[in-house]
Amino acid sequence: MIALLQHSPFMIAARHNGRALAAWALLLALLFVFLSIHPRGASPGVISAWANQGVALAFVAVGQTIVVLTRGIDLSIGGIMALTNCAASALVNGSPAEVAFGVVAVVLLGAACGAVNGLIIVKARIQPIVATLATGAVFSGLALLIRPTPGGAIDETLSDLTTGSIGMIPISLVLLAGLVVLVWGPVRASLLGRSIFAAGSAETAAYMSGLPIDRAKIAAYALAGVFAAFGGLFLGFQTLSGDPAIGGSYTLNSVAAVVLGGTSLVGGAGSVAGTIAGALILRTIGSLMFFAGINPMAQPLFEGAVLLAAVALGALRLLKVRNRLEMFR
Repeated sequence: MIALLQHSPFMIAARHNGRALAAWALLLALLFVFLSIHPRGASPGVISAWANQGVALAFVAVGQTIVVLTRGIDLSIGGIMALTNCAASALVNGSPAEVAFGVVAVVLLGAACGAVNGLIIVKARIQPIVATLATGAVFSGLALLIRPTPGGAIDETLSDLTTGSIGMIPISLVLLAGLVVLVWGPVRASLLGRSIFAAGSAETAAYMSGLPIDRAKIAAYALAGVFAAFGGLFLGFQTLSGDPAIGGSYTLNSVAAVVLGGTSLVGGAGSVAGTIAGALILRTIGSLMFFAGINPMAQPLFEGAVLLAAVALGALRLLKVRNRLEMFR
């Protein structure tokens, strides 16, 4: 009986997604505490505001996860977010047709920025951390050219539609889940998606097997740009403006969310579902500190401590692995 339980689909899924499930469990615990101390409790407005605070980071962190799966990192993802946010403040307004065109243009801009990263890394053979550090400065500079100071305008109707709630269900979470399923879902199930995981787990073996590793890496960075653009758009829906200076914190927090969500920084293993929980955990910690009366200036200290603990746990897990293949069972 015990052997049957151990090999049941539920137990297999639990073992494969243990760290992501742990992240969701921690998120639910923190959310329970947050709603318990909030003056208005678990009202639709409170839950919607909580979700809206985390969704922009969740979008960016999902993009970072896809890159990390290839054993890379994207330090330009915050710059892409800032650039697309500023572009949205200039394009996503006017008639319905103009708004739709602006949204598509912003997403394509994000994809183009990500593809540039991928091409530089693959074709020029430059280390991801160096290449994306450089391109991040370029993207941030372009954001400043578009919007030297915070401002602009974004369609208010679209803002109301994406930041409200249906009963107790925040529309922002539905939007996040829908876009992740529609964009990442088909890629994850395709040969390209398997190649993204293979690039991080055993790149040489995957290349020798004929998998399109170079194409997978370029696609991973392009997808990161798409999700960064979603993040820039959603942030614009909340503020109704563009800000060229928002990128830095989102870059670092996206990496923190990836680690908290259980994705291995050495590539090949992880899930975007865990990363979403990690992003919401970081935002929930900030909200908890505010309503608990803790000085907001101490928030980076607590976030850093959580990140350090998560990295330490990941490092301990790696030290216990005798064979790298054990990580991908």
